[in-house]
Amino acid sequence: MKKVLIINGGQNFGHSGGKYNETITKNTLEVLKGFGNIETQITHVDQGYDRHEEVKKFVWADYIIYHTPIWWFQLPNGLKKYIDEVFTAGHAKGIYLSDGRSSENPEINYGTGGMLGGRKYMVTTSWNAPETAFTLPGEFFNETSVDDGPLFGFHRMNAFVSLEKLESFHFHDVEKNADVDRDMKRYREHLTAVLEKELKPYFA
Repeated sequence: MKKVLIINGGQNFGHSGGKYNETITKNTLEVLKGFGNIETQITHVDQGYDRHEEVKKFVWADYIIYHTPIWWFQLPNGLKKYIDEVFTAGHAKGIYLSDGRSSENPEINYGTGGMLGGRKYMVTTSWNAPETAFTLPGEFFNETSVDDGPLFGFHRMNAFVSLEKLESFHFHDVEKNADVDRDMKRYREHLTAVLEKELKPYFA
């Protein structure tokens, strides 16, 4: 049985009620149930958590799926706090052992001390920005993708603890031009394709 940890980073803050990422989380569960032999755990960051129990969930999981809005081009404060607290609590307890370097040669091997090897992660993000803001010449993000731009540090963070990246999914224009049914359909298709590729050898 494969094990999936879903982390819902949506928050009730300012004009955001966290409902969009709650919807994404429900769609994730719908897809996972279709595969059958998968066990899931869910953390709703905004509902509170025990950092030590969260460490155990990361160690338990084969796959981690993060769902997060993007606020001011970064992770929301609650999810960032969650990661700071949980990953720090996981030092030498299953998340990371060190930064990977040795005192004999401190110039190399930084970022190789993670303890979550063999596990993989996927992230979804939700944006007010349209997709064209990342792709068209002269637009705001200078033709830099979400993953190579705003999420660069997030992906390096996961690599630091030895998690392997799966293909991300990004929801765009969710405030001014939302089409929830269309976008959730596209997301379910994306997640299904990713999982079929991942789980085919396991279920074969």
